[in-house]
Amino acid sequence: MIMVVVAIYLGLVLIVGAMGHRLFRATGEDYFVASRSIGPVVLLMTLLGTNLTAFTMLGASGEAYRQGVVVFGLMGASSAIVIPFLFYYLGTKSWWLGKRFSYLTQIQLIRDRYTSPALGTLLFVVVVLLMLPYILIGVKGGGDALVAITRGDWPSWAGSLLVCGVTFLYVTYGGMRSTAWANTFQTTVFILVGLVAYLVIMDHYGGIGKAMTTLRDAHPEFVVFGSDSYATLKMLSYQMLPMSVAAFPHIYGHWLSARTARSFQTPIVFYPICIAAVWVPSVTLGMVGRIDFTAPVNGPILIELILAHTGGVLAGCLAAGVFAAIMSSLDSQTLALGAMFTEDIVRFYGFDDQLSEKQQVLFGRVFVAAFLALAFVASLFTTRSIFELGTWSLTGFAGLVPVFVGALYWKRSTKQGAAAAILSVIGLWIFFFADSLTADGAYSVGGTGLIPAGVIVPVSALLLVLVSLATNPPRDTDRFFARR
Repeated sequence: MIMVVVAIYLGLVLIVGAMGHRLFRATGEDYFVASRSIGPVVLLMTLLGTNLTAFTMLGASGEAYRQGVVVFGLMGASSAIVIPFLFYYLGTKSWWLGKRFSYLTQIQLIRDRYTSPALGTLLFVVVVLLMLPYILIGVKGGGDALVAITRGDWPSWAGSLLVCGVTFLYVTYGGMRSTAWANTFQTTVFILVGLVAYLVIMDHYGGIGKAMTTLRDAHPEFVVFGSDSYATLKMLSYQMLPMSVAAFPHIYGHWLSARTARSFQTPIVFYPICIAAVWVPSVTLGMVGRIDFTAPVNGPILIELILAHTGGVLAGCLAAGVFAAIMSSLDSQTLALGAMFTEDIVRFYGFDDQLSEKQQVLFGRVFVAAFLALAFVASLFTTRSIFELGTWSLTGFAGLVPVFVGALYWKRSTKQGAAAAILSVIGLWIFFFADSLTADGAYSVGGTGLIPAGVIVPVSALLLVLVSLATNPPRDTDRFFARR
């Protein structure tokens, strides 16, 4: 029954994706940014679905099972505040510049703004490398979910292959429009599935009040945020991770796909509500999992709860919801990488005048296929948790945000300052990651509770400012700061 529900769901996703192809214009702009035609509701749903991966549905609930309510404070609450702020200040201006100068990727913005081809190429390499662990969250999550929900009847690689295969079909077939429509459907699915699972499981425990009372009596540390210096530094530094949204190439691609600047109003207003509708059930279910499962569980706690307290149909719906959360991010991520490879490498380095619109689409499709294949193979060997993989990827992207803020809002920022910021992110990220390999338990900088993002982001911003002020001011920047 579980796999029947999953098969029906995947079939519906392919149908929705195929519908998007009916409006396909076979141009690079249409394939990568849907000819900048996405309206406010679809923009909200696709931005939400793109940003909420298995990191939220499986990773956050799993971390809440281990740490308690503090997980919501680490990222859920701050995401509801920080991300709409980024949509307003960075999203709308990125859309305006993209429409004015026909940008299809964030690399084009950085190259043009700082008049530095080398800087754009450096950023391309860094973004691609950071995207691999983030994409692994989804591919690995699909495998983990299938193993857990079928009790090992299906192997992990089959779940990962299903996720990659279905995503490949509708992304390569219809591009951004199919991706946005499929994301709207998938985001609706995983929000509804999460809410239904929450209501059913809470009813089993006698309601949220009784469940929290039982949890507090058994594990009082799970219902408090903590007040020592370690917890405070950890909480403060985690607030920097939601900033990473501003540097995601897949979020930037969706910004460019908006029909008008007014299309951003709906995401800005309703995003916090949608965040709560996803994060609150996920974290709460992870916490109450401690009531029945006191010993560490083998699979995702959310799936264990569903299998323990519901029937096969709801378990199948949960599997569909997990796949929805995964594919609604994976599709946008691989499409954005395909756009960057085509526009920022193939076209930029010698083929600009020779590459037809159909060839642009072809190169984009080839790179999507290649990266999905790479992610699938890598998922067979990675052993890190979904939450941990996500945290390291978000840390790197958060460190790149000062570069984009400087490009959009500070005339005095220079290519040397931007390069220094990017190189600092690379160096510090590698250092902290290598250091974490020998850590016993959760890693923090010097055992203080401060996560690496709490160091990488300030250092990146400081170097951007200091090196920019120490170098000659850029020329011909007025066109980026003209009145809109």
